[in-house]
Amino acid sequence: MRPADESDGDQRGTLDLLGRMNRRFQEQHPLEPELDARTRSFELAYRMQMAAPDALDWTSEPESIRRLYGTDLAHCGPFAKQCLMARRLVERGVRFVQLYSGGEENERSWDGHLDLAGNHRQFAGETDQPIAALLADLKQRGLLDTTLVIWGGEFGRLPVVQRPPGSTQAGRDHNPHAFTTWFCGGGTKGGVHHGSTDEIGFKSVTDRVSINDLHATILHLLGMEHTRLTYRHNGRDFRLTDVAGRVVQAILA
Repeated sequence: MRPADESDGDQRGTLDLLGRMNRRFQEQHPLEPELDARTRSFELAYRMQMAAPDALDWTSEPESIRRLYGTDLAHCGPFAKQCLMARRLVERGVRFVQLYSGGEENERSWDGHLDLAGNHRQFAGETDQPIAALLADLKQRGLLDTTLVIWGGEFGRLPVVQRPPGSTQAGRDHNPHAFTTWFCGGGTKGGVHHGSTDEIGFKSVTDRVSINDLHATILHLLGMEHTRLTYRHNGRDFRLTDVAGRVVQAILA
């Protein structure tokens, strides 16, 4: 972090001086690749620092766009601002953006053990309009075809009521056997669903997709063949999909 009284010009001058000194040192010690990497990281940090204020300034958006996302609405404003900043980052070439809804203590972070209806109604209201706006905005700007949007959470929910002792509200416990994730854009097929659960929503039974399959599909959509990322360490193979997984072809455009 730079000193409070240091101007952009001062910081740029400091970095230029360090760059000249580092280049001179590297000419004398050409076998020091870590120095070049460190210099590049400083330069990248500076460029990010200079670009961030403009990229994150959602207030500069037209009123129609802010209204589309719902930035001034009490029930969804904070998440709406996240979604709008995400679009601004994507259009500036940022390759990975992650958004969170919630993030506080359990019962106020999508964890519906005690009051499923109240909890999910609140968070659905918080995310519904901003997410729809993000998808529409990406599409109207021609960015959705090259941007993969993934929505997911922590767990599914059991199809039976959970009522802890002393609670007057009904919740539901975690369900690791059935779970929903949706993809949009980025080479996926729109308007389809893949897989289904049993008749009570307890276990996935048709076209089951494992975590390995999910990761293999994401990597494929990002242009990477997951099996080619395999490497051997301590006598066993490793890769991002843990030497398993298949690409779910049915959801690809």
